[in-house]
Amino acid sequence: MVLAQLGGSITRALQQMTNATVIDEKVFNDCLNEINRALLQSDVQFKLVQDMHTNIKKIVNLQDLAAGHDKRKIIQQAVFNELCKMLDPGKSSFVPKKGKTSVVMFVGLQGSGKTTTCTKYAHYYQKKGWKPALVCADTFRAGAFDQLKQNATKAKIPFYGSYMESDPVKIAVEGVERFKEENRDLIIVDTSGRHKQEAALFEEMRQVSEATKPDLVIFVMDSSIGQAAFDQAQAFKQSVAVGAVIITKMDGHAKGGGSLSAVAATKSPVIFIGTGEHMDEFEVFEVKPFVSRLLGMGDLSGFVDKIHDNVPMDKQLEFLQKLSEGFTLRIMYQQFQNMLSMGPMSQVFSMLPGFSSELMPKGQEKENHAKVKRYMTIMDSMTNEELDSSNPKLMNESRMMRIARGSGCPVREVLDVMEEYKRLAKSLSKKKGLKIPKKGDMSALSQNMSAQSMAKALLPPSMLKQIGGMGGLQDLMKQMGSSKDMMGMFGGGK
Repeated sequence: MVLAQLGGSITRALQQMTNATVIDEKVFNDCLNEINRALLQSDVQFKLVQDMHTNIKKIVNLQDLAAGHDKRKIIQQAVFNELCKMLDPGKSSFVPKKGKTSVVMFVGLQGSGKTTTCTKYAHYYQKKGWKPALVCADTFRAGAFDQLKQNATKAKIPFYGSYMESDPVKIAVEGVERFKEENRDLIIVDTSGRHKQEAALFEEMRQVSEATKPDLVIFVMDSSIGQAAFDQAQAFKQSVAVGAVIITKMDGHAKGGGSLSAVAATKSPVIFIGTGEHMDEFEVFEVKPFVSRLLGMGDLSGFVDKIHDNVPMDKQLEFLQKLSEGFTLRIMYQQFQNMLSMGPMSQVFSMLPGFSSELMPKGQEKENHAKVKRYMTIMDSMTNEELDSSNPKLMNESRMMRIARGSGCPVREVLDVMEEYKRLAKSLSKKKGLKIPKKGDMSALSQNMSAQSMAKALLPPSMLKQIGGMGGLQDLMKQMGSSKDMMGMFGGGK
């Protein structure tokens, strides 16, 4: 059961309870049992599930609740809080400081995606102004240095390793010293993994750790590891001072829940999750937004932060200025660019209340990505006059045939681009005075956009159609709570 399915199962259990005429002890227990079953099927450790069940029963005592209390909300909040507690060790991880040298050591089993994750981690901080460097101290796996070298070169990050030296400790020390001399402020050491736990692996990790004295040890966990997650994570924690966890392959069809048990085993926070093979498919992990998205409640603050992280403020202001003058094909082109830079669309849409990555069918993620790129190719064949006009009537038959020839696409696809333009233009025409909110500030967004208008402007028509159009969107909102409550999050109103 992938995590999106886990969230859907828990949400359905809560919804069945909500639909009950009376929420009594039986309805409450049935709901909890369904949630327990979903967690266990997702490979969450039995003791963690048992503890969660016990805690919710202690918090929610139906007999003690006075008349007038909203039992549904109290139970939902208890489930939300316990899921957060399961994922939150109660302490934060070491965070590198720009300009001050930090050494970060990566550990994990072979096949967990450790080497790729090292580069993603370096790339994440590089985009934020750090000067990272990579050291390959993995002398066990054939091709490890070649892989790190290829990844680092692609990301334009300095690297160090050796084809001749077989001592990982010596390579690690030499690499760290070199990059300290070069004033690199984030030195990342990739260590050897094994197919299974071995005494040699743990001894090697201890030696590298003692020699390089890392500020942070990150344990990389494959989300498909299943019930073995707890024991594996605990073994690594006992060998080296694991201070943080990164979970990889969260885009796959592994059950995933077992890897979340690593938090309990290491008593260390998850700091990132890998959601794909590409460099930007790497998300900061925050417990409450993650659980909120898991349950289909969205993460609007994260949605706004993602916009700010990927679209510079000057471009946002430029977009708003141009939009006030009229929505053009050039603006749509720029918005497509911004959308692609934000990462997989299923991640972006899962931040909107009532949506989850389950709504993006298998294969449709790539299909939508390819369609956006085709649309951009078509627009590359347009003249400046066509791109800057806000009058769709300008695009006559002869122009569309010329654009089709220039882009190597059928005329039908040029028509599709124009239909998409008209759809967005209609949605955004009512948004005069729209403001991009500051990071973490939802007031501007909620004052300017209703849930319906946001969905129309942001969702691909195929995705909106799949959930039953706007009627289906409203039904999804009702499932997550009352429609009025959900609309309040977006500022309400039609």
